[in-house]
Amino acid sequence: MSRTARVVWDDALTSYNFGPSHPMAPVRVELTMALARDLGVLDKVELAGCVPATDDELALVHRPSYVEAVKRVSASGQPDPGAGLGTIDNPAFKGVHEASALIAGASLAAARAVWEGTAEHAVNVAGGLHHAMPAAASGFCVYNDPALAIAWLLRQGARRIAYVDVDVHHGDGVQAAFYDDPRVLTISLHESPRTLFPGTGFPEETGADGTAVNVALPAGCGDAGWLRAFHAIVPPLVREFAPEFMVTQHGCDSHALDPLANLMLSLDGQRAAYAALHRLAHEEAGGRWIAVGGGGYELVQVVPRAWTHLIAEAAGHPVDPATPTPQSWRQYVRDRTGETAPLTMTDGRNAEFRDLSGGYDPADPIDRAVMATRNAVFPLHGLDPMP
Repeated sequence: MSRTARVVWDDALTSYNFGPSHPMAPVRVELTMALARDLGVLDKVELAGCVPATDDELALVHRPSYVEAVKRVSASGQPDPGAGLGTIDNPAFKGVHEASALIAGASLAAARAVWEGTAEHAVNVAGGLHHAMPAAASGFCVYNDPALAIAWLLRQGARRIAYVDVDVHHGDGVQAAFYDDPRVLTISLHESPRTLFPGTGFPEETGADGTAVNVALPAGCGDAGWLRAFHAIVPPLVREFAPEFMVTQHGCDSHALDPLANLMLSLDGQRAAYAALHRLAHEEAGGRWIAVGGGGYELVQVVPRAWTHLIAEAAGHPVDPATPTPQSWRQYVRDRTGETAPLTMTDGRNAEFRDLSGGYDPADPIDRAVMATRNAVFPLHGLDPMP
């Protein structure tokens, strides 16, 4: 399907580092790029660098006073509780502005490439910092790069953008940025806010004309239920919305091994979601697709394989799940982390699911979650909520 895919990368993106005990260790993106390189995936894409987002670009989403506060923390390393920096989730560190602005700049570079047509798809695996708010850091996120990419596209003249967020946590910062903007459809599939941070993302949060869409899935949901929910919500809404661009966030913390959440997806289920989003981008957005990373805290067993599959999918050259991981990469993992790397690019699951066309089961908590969302937003788009 793909014609040209670009991966935005600079080794300095690993400078977004909250310290050795923080779950969001930058080694996860380092290992991702190493795996993609050793598997030959990066040979199938254009690699491009990036520059930090400017203050004017950051102001598309963030208040200038907040950016100035981040700069002060960046220079001193001292906390600023009012800016959300210096917390357990978002420790203060010297260089935080520069590191965060570079991640934002990488997602802006991805958006620019797709807007200008120099790439059909563009990927920033270091991005996806979807919790950052206009005036505060939140949930490991300082500057909200997916929201900035969307805002930049709107400023260029884009009229309709669909944002799909498959991170286990609600994409609250992106939703907040566009909650009253009917030009942006935000869809977030996440663990129920009753059991997981940030405590938002209920189906009744519907935004402007139903353009905020939230699928709150029960803890324990695995591949079959998650994919059933995805296909019951995402394709019909994206098709009805008819976006010009798709921006997708690919937090892989929905995996069963992730230490910070409670969904039970496999790598194979996540890979199936990437393929489905790729198809939708071609079917409904002329192939214009910007993909970013996000959460994911199983640093060796999950993140590198998941996002290598994402890059390969965007490149139009998916990696066979049975492919062994290269011995060179396994040795690199051991040298870098002391851990034993996974042997193949699969968890050995089939990622099969039943779609909703056969009806729904009101006793099934996943089907109840799906129907809560369909009932809340489908009528606002002229769609029948019933299967």
